[in-house]
Amino acid sequence: MRFMSYEQDGVAGLAVADGDGDFHGLLSSSADFPGSLDEIIRAGKLEDAAKTLSSGDRIDTGSVSYQVPLAHPGKVLCIGLNYADHAAESKMEAPDFPTVFARFASGFVAHGSPLVCPSVSDKFDYEGEMVAVIGKKGRNISETNALDHVAGYSIFNDGSIRDYQVRTPQWTVGKNFDGTGGFGPVFVTADELPDGASGLHIETRLNGEVMQSASTDDLIFDVRRLISLLSIAMTLEPGDIIVTGTPSGVGFARKPPRFLHDGDVVEIRIDRIGTLENPVVDES
Repeated sequence: MRFMSYEQDGVAGLAVADGDGDFHGLLSSSADFPGSLDEIIRAGKLEDAAKTLSSGDRIDTGSVSYQVPLAHPGKVLCIGLNYADHAAESKMEAPDFPTVFARFASGFVAHGSPLVCPSVSDKFDYEGEMVAVIGKKGRNISETNALDHVAGYSIFNDGSIRDYQVRTPQWTVGKNFDGTGGFGPVFVTADELPDGASGLHIETRLNGEVMQSASTDDLIFDVRRLISLLSIAMTLEPGDIIVTGTPSGVGFARKPPRFLHDGDVVEIRIDRIGTLENPVVDES
């Protein structure tokens, strides 16, 4: 199943794709509206919601505004240095335990909406990443059972303000500027993809030029291991998201560096999930 959160004439909606790739959905003003994707995942009602939405009107995706798949996730757990080539270009050792930092939903940007270059920095960088969405609660989860806890997947641009990221040993501020975290365009349920979303090509393009190209097989800690290791410390809840890390090719590591500027367009494509595209604008 493939879900799209959207807005039409100021009203929130949710749609599901049919077998031909067309979306059918309902607005929140409809009596049959099954709820937001956040609510549906937490209730474990994805299949029921898909049946209800499939009876709705066909959605012209060109005439609605995409919204982030989950507007109110629980924990947003981002994994740094999770591709060996990215760790190497960052002049850092590949970790032997996941490098975890937090992002907040207040900085999320939907597919098609602008990423914002903050006025205080000229070092706004892109990071194409895959997102795993938790669908089942668990703590101390074994690797064997870890994928039972995944509801599905999406795409993220972990936009980073590099000079603020490195001002302290903690990366939180530089990773949480408003308008810097692209998320979408859709949420794809786990049964639509290989186990753990393995073997998928991930690619970032900047103004049409390929900047990052890798496979999710290259993750140091794959989705299965991430869930198991993270759950050692914390209970993972439905609606939590794990942003799994970025491959090499980020802007700060290039010679010369290539940061984002007003007028740029960033596309992040992951096989069988879709393409997240965002223009870039200066902060007004």
